[in-house]
Amino acid sequence: MGKVFSHMTMSLDGFVANPDDEVGELFEWYEGGEVTVPNPNETVSFRVDDAGAQALRELTENCGALVAGRRLFDIAHGWGGTHPAGAPVVVVTHRAPEDAATAWPTTTFVDGVAAAVARAREIAGGRDVTIASAAITQQALDLGLVDEVCVSIVPVLFGEGIPYFAALARGHQLLEDPFVIQGRRALHLRYPVRR
Repeated sequence: MGKVFSHMTMSLDGFVANPDDEVGELFEWYEGGEVTVPNPNETVSFRVDDAGAQALRELTENCGALVAGRRLFDIAHGWGGTHPAGAPVVVVTHRAPEDAATAWPTTTFVDGVAAAVARAREIAGGRDVTIASAAITQQALDLGLVDEVCVSIVPVLFGEGIPYFAALARGHQLLEDPFVIQGRRALHLRYPVRR
């Protein structure tokens, strides 16, 4: 059975975007090298260093489904119907877009985090599920649904913005020691969740 990962790129001070939902320098590492990591979305390119390529492959090669929040889905315009991870997307929302079936045929809209992760697991079969949303990650951690917390830390301080982690309803969460990949413009960390 696949694992459930969360992954976000984050500033050193813990933010995944500034207060206006702009990512600023956070995604510079995706263009910081000579290694092209292919993806099915023609509008997105990844030219990273060797370490970044390793980190990306570990997160995407076995990804069978991706879970995102409605806000991120709207900001990314549904990734044009094809997420760069190359997997179907499950969006957590109380209300699907009216044109969901025709405009987003590879996207499933589900009400509730637990239901979304369950549906993503079904879609993924035995492959991994990646949560790519800060708020959804926080809720999934509270529900005990995350196997590994992954973060690519970028050397920038935003000072304020949208945090990857905020107050957890269950209180603090213990993680195991990280797997570490040092890349150019990003430090990639994977923390197994302690059960």
